[in-house]
Amino acid sequence: MPRLIKFLFCYLLVSLLSGCGYNAMQASDEQVKAAWSEVLNQYQRRADLIPNLVSTVKGYAAHEQAVLTQVTEARARVGSVSLNADQLGDEAAVKRFQQAQGELSSALSRLLVVTENYPQLKADSLFKDLLTQLEGTENRIAVARGRYVKAVQDYNVLIRQFPQAITAKIFGYQPKANFSVENEAAISSAPKVDFGAPPAQPAQ
Repeated sequence: MPRLIKFLFCYLLVSLLSGCGYNAMQASDEQVKAAWSEVLNQYQRRADLIPNLVSTVKGYAAHEQAVLTQVTEARARVGSVSLNADQLGDEAAVKRFQQAQGELSSALSRLLVVTENYPQLKADSLFKDLLTQLEGTENRIAVARGRYVKAVQDYNVLIRQFPQAITAKIFGYQPKANFSVENEAAISSAPKVDFGAPPAQPAQ
């Protein structure tokens, strides 16, 4: 008899949790984590390309040290601002991560503008290959970021709906931070690779 009571209690508990969206929250939370892992994977892929890119540019434009340093320092800042899936509820931490990535994107854009002044560099096969990889990585970042945005949106909507909101409160499910509008705009523009564009004029 005690076993039957225990079984019925467990069955009732599982039924209540399922009906209140617990399983859906678990699945949605895992989806957000998977989407974020892919975002990090693509950002890491970009970071891994940068040392070779900087080294190649330095071979032709060693005196453009200021721009090369900016890129290297921006990459270092990106490496020091980690953000794992368990921190996605911390909006300030997400903003710091986005800002670091945005600074790296801006530094890369400045580097590519500088390369317009070096025809021999633009003809270098290694440089061309690195730019192709960079463009592909930026596209992958955009796709991964879009999937993360959608996963977070679905998750946040789920835990705010009734009766799931009650279950979320009981089990400690919190809303997760998404890309903010200004940061999304800052990092969603891939560095432009346009060999026909005129070189930028230095600021006076």
